[in-house]
Amino acid sequence: MPVDLKQIGQKAEEKMQASVEFLDETLSRIRAGKANPHILDGIKLEYYGTLTPLSGVASINTPDARTIIVQPWEKQMLKEVEKAILNSDVGITPDNNGEVIRLSIPPLTEERRKNLVKQAKQEAEDAKVSIRNARRDAIDSIKKAVKEGVGEDLGKDAENDMQKLHDKYIKKIDDVFIIKEKEILTV
Repeated sequence: MPVDLKQIGQKAEEKMQASVEFLDETLSRIRAGKANPHILDGIKLEYYGTLTPLSGVASINTPDARTIIVQPWEKQMLKEVEKAILNSDVGITPDNNGEVIRLSIPPLTEERRKNLVKQAKQEAEDAKVSIRNARRDAIDSIKKAVKEGVGEDLGKDAENDMQKLHDKYIKKIDDVFIIKEKEILTV
């Protein structure tokens, strides 16, 4: 029984969409000189014996463009939260006033901006590789389906559709990167 070419296309598109979403998520954690609560997303700490994300033990707000306020729901967690932020790769020293933890986002140097753009570009390249892999896997499946009896014309059409899908998602990756690059370079 021949493989459904439509299913192959849908599976490939799901993988490509997941790559774009993963890139979005990853780039949201790159600090661009503005206060963004997402830079704290990767921080986890011990909470009643369970490793819990910071957002699970505290409210995180940005009262202005240069400040993040972290307010633990339980006052005894203040020191733990402060320690978790210090031990993370956020690179900002928390200011604990006994009520809340304040993170002041320093303005970025030109060199730091260039490094962040490089990092974002690498993340975008990784996402493109993932999209190319999804296309390659789909085309391999299409060729296998042609060998198993699907018409060659249908196979060629499916390969062309796969290339169009690839191009569409590569463009999405480029667009996401351009937006992030602009955000990083805007002083």
